[in-house]
Amino acid sequence: MEILDSVVIGAGQAGLSTSYHLKRRGLSHVVLDANAAPGGAWQHRWDSLSMHDVHGVAALPDADSPTGEQGRANVVIPAYFGSYEREHDLPVLRPVRVDRVESAGDLLVVRAGNRSWTTRTIVNATGTWSQPHLPYYPGIGSFRGEQLHTRHYPGPEHFRGRRVVVVGGGASAVQLLGEIAPVAADTLWVTRREPVWRTDDFTPDRGREAVALVEDRVRRGLPPTSVVSVTGLALREQEREAERLGAYRRRPMFTRIEPGGVRMPDPPSDDGVLWPADVIVWATGFRPAIAHLAPLRLRSERGGIQLDRGGTTAVADPRVQLVGYGPSASTIGANRAGRAAARGVAAWVSRQAPERLPQPPGRQAPERLPQPPGRQAPERLPQPPGRQAPERLPQPPGRQAPERLPQPPGRQAPERLPQPPAVVSSASSA
Repeated sequence: MEILDSVVIGAGQAGLSTSYHLKRRGLSHVVLDANAAPGGAWQHRWDSLSMHDVHGVAALPDADSPTGEQGRANVVIPAYFGSYEREHDLPVLRPVRVDRVESAGDLLVVRAGNRSWTTRTIVNATGTWSQPHLPYYPGIGSFRGEQLHTRHYPGPEHFRGRRVVVVGGGASAVQLLGEIAPVAADTLWVTRREPVWRTDDFTPDRGREAVALVEDRVRRGLPPTSVVSVTGLALREQEREAERLGAYRRRPMFTRIEPGGVRMPDPPSDDGVLWPADVIVWATGFRPAIAHLAPLRLRSERGGIQLDRGGTTAVADPRVQLVGYGPSASTIGANRAGRAAARGVAAWVSRQAPERLPQPPGRQAPERLPQPPGRQAPERLPQPPGRQAPERLPQPPGRQAPERLPQPPGRQAPERLPQPPAVVSSASSA
């Protein structure tokens, strides 16, 4: 039975970054991707999302950034990922949808249908795209119009001449309103909380600060928040027309959904006012895709998976690394998380199977591989003259084990037995 050092689940930005660093360390692994083609979640993004819109995407390690290219993001980035996989000969298998991960003594078993892989560690890089979050509101099932989540956004033309409610306070809601408002008959933006707008430029330092705040949550075992909830929102140039049309005048959440629209909590009526709607767009985000990890019982009593200070190792089971979770769920932290996860895998393997890691000259794994001259394992191999293991083999004259033979007068061990005339340190007789 082959035992891998690691199985990486997911081949998005974080998964490919992890695979690159695992390969550099000489660690055996495979990458299991549920998609039929390279590109991670990017291949499923809407057609109107261009490379001009995703200027913040981070490059993969040891590769140029794709952000200088023009075209649709759902075409350019998958091609970039695919080229990267080939150039670095990464061991990606697809399509493979993992059903569950189970513990088997010191090892883990990753199961996908009738296939399985046995490994010392796993790196979960499944992200969030496959788990859209659709909150419940009273009357949600009664609406006669259309409801869709950001994940299934078809582009702005789909909404031409229609009355559209957009629900959610994140960057996706802002972007979709920017596209929908100029073609729709009317739009209504509702959020649970007042949006936080960013007034200054988004710098790398600001990005790192945002990641650090989300990292603090997962270190405490809390469910992660999105990075954008920390960085704040900003309008891009292509959203100025929607701003002029009043699309970003935020309203509080409706009280219920009715067949013909949403009931807003507006005076003067205690019952509120009905806002007629044809479409409700749920820009309400995603949740981590981690159901396959349930057999490992990783969640803390506070609801999240607690990670160590490195930001990727599960405290409940150090065999598990999580990337694309919490702070690394955005492109800001994904690349760095891949490097940290590979480091975490190497640390675990070095403890559990030290012979798997290449040792520098003169640093072979103790008592596993043959030792260089003068470095034999103590008390296992014969000792050179004058270096026998204490109290195991007969001692030469004047080197008897202390406290075994009578000591000459004047050199007795305090409160014990007499000491020999020449006291030899314990280090020299080891």
